[in-house]
Amino acid sequence: MGADREGGARRRPGRAVAYAACGAVLLAGCASMPDSGDLRNVESTPRQDTQVRVFAMPPQDGAGATEIVQGFLEALTSDDPNYDTARKYLTADAAHAWHPEKSATVLANGPSIMTARTTGGREEPEKDPDSVTYVLSGSRVATLDAQQAYTPAAGPYDKKVHLSRDAKTKQWRIDALPQGVVMAKSDFQRNYMSVDKYYFASNTTVGATAQPVAVADPVFIRSRVDPMTQMVRSLLSGPTRWLGQVVRTSFPSDSALQADVSGLQPDDQNKLTVPVNDKAARVGRAKCAEMATQLLFTLRNLTPTLDSIALRGPGDRPLCDLTEQRAEDLAWRGSAKRPEYLYFLDSRHRLVRMATGSTGTSGTAVPGALGEGGKALRSVAVSRDEQTAAGVGADGRTLYVTSLAAGGSLGDPVVTSQGPDPDDRLTKPSWDARGDLWVADRDPAHSGLYVLAQGGGRPVKVAVPELDGRIRDVRVAADGVRIALVVEKDGKQSLLIGRIERADRSTSGPAVSVLGLRSATPDLEEVTAMSWAGDSRLVVVGSEQGGVQQMRYVQVDGSTLDGPAPAALPGAKSIAASEGERVPLVAYSSEDGIVRLPTGAQWQKVDKAGTGPVYPG
Repeated sequence: MGADREGGARRRPGRAVAYAACGAVLLAGCASMPDSGDLRNVESTPRQDTQVRVFAMPPQDGAGATEIVQGFLEALTSDDPNYDTARKYLTADAAHAWHPEKSATVLANGPSIMTARTTGGREEPEKDPDSVTYVLSGSRVATLDAQQAYTPAAGPYDKKVHLSRDAKTKQWRIDALPQGVVMAKSDFQRNYMSVDKYYFASNTTVGATAQPVAVADPVFIRSRVDPMTQMVRSLLSGPTRWLGQVVRTSFPSDSALQADVSGLQPDDQNKLTVPVNDKAARVGRAKCAEMATQLLFTLRNLTPTLDSIALRGPGDRPLCDLTEQRAEDLAWRGSAKRPEYLYFLDSRHRLVRMATGSTGTSGTAVPGALGEGGKALRSVAVSRDEQTAAGVGADGRTLYVTSLAAGGSLGDPVVTSQGPDPDDRLTKPSWDARGDLWVADRDPAHSGLYVLAQGGGRPVKVAVPELDGRIRDVRVAADGVRIALVVEKDGKQSLLIGRIERADRSTSGPAVSVLGLRSATPDLEEVTAMSWAGDSRLVVVGSEQGGVQQMRYVQVDGSTLDGPAPAALPGAKSIAASEGERVPLVAYSSEDGIVRLPTGAQWQKVDKAGTGPVYPG
């Protein structure tokens, strides 16, 4: 994704190199297995250089039934674009009925192959010497659906595969199998990469010109199978089901690439021409510019040097051309915004700031009541335009909103908690791009999530019908349609991502709801701190069961990013990141106070007495 820092960057596709001999990078046909017996494992393919393309071998003449199953499973992990080699392990009817694109199941290790057994544990008698059933088994890690959306999964995987031996050729072939593909986690990481495609928030605009807000929708694609064309097709097919309720696309219904288009690549001027069908060509220039913006934001994940998009209709009819600068002017995107300042609390618990690129070790008081007044603060949040700040009083009971301008007054609190102690009162507040302010009250007797439109007015309680536990921390995404919640239950914390839905004024029911809660850190049982750190990722401080505290990047869909985690920071209590590129992580440590992490360096001390660092948001 475009906003990822170097330390957590995703793999980028490279030039392919094909190997054509049986060896380390070849799969099916290079190993054999007996036709009967107990549990057998399909070895996962060792991690390869991402520039090396992996191709499978077709079934060997006279291969046994188990060899056919293993060869087929190994062929699923190759870079064969349409799984043509894998289909050679199937009968003609099975090959026609099998749809590998419907799903992908990721297992902890390669699927095990076992002869089907009765419930009593004994092997079924061979009723037909030309027919055999195997069970593929393993422990599930995740699944991809037909939209290429990732979902963490757990529990056993058990699917049957049936083979028959052709009466004439005497060759074994698979004639019944589950839909989709299955592979080990290591093969999935080698074969797939996560890429953000972009849509626009349905009910959010920014600024006087009402810019639409771009929203990232992460999907997984096969990293060495024409990735750019894959991403264009995925973008045109529409958003994933989870996000589709809150975003829109500028592409008309049934938009598609023209027939037989493949191998999309920018020219030597870093310009990509995208030929679309007649449905997509029936738009005006303004709508076409939005379509090109979606394409440019999406494809720069794959090719960061891409400078412009040209959309062409049937007959090579020009539709519109769009440069990177024009795209950034047309749509608002969190990862393209570089904050002007880093903010934190000084030793007197007043709000101070320092320039984002500064190498200094102290801040200066912000203008207005939060920096120049006498109110001690527990936590703060600064609006995305850096014109307004919200601060929670030192006792955690009251929330104030005031201008970051000289002479600004504090005014009355906009939210008040009745929680019995500071940790059971107000969370740190959070702003979205539309200027709304979010905060949770942790009062056990009256807990809830609240939003204040434009940071003022009456707090509106947000419905969270799927919530199971109490909200301990809140961070709303810049786009205003996704929110990260740390939820505590039975002494354990989970990081959950929710979808923000706003009701039409003409309808009854909650004005604002958070729905579709899903875990971004299924393996953590303690979440100490978190912050958005890109258009679709967060940085999290937490620990696994019985483990030590760690800091890592996580995706909103719960997938694991390639690349190193941030350097360890003993005693980390809070973390600040920006969706923008090349902005260093900043944290508060009980041992060192405010520290920052420049790219490629170690943690550096900023202010020993400071606490609560935040970037705008």
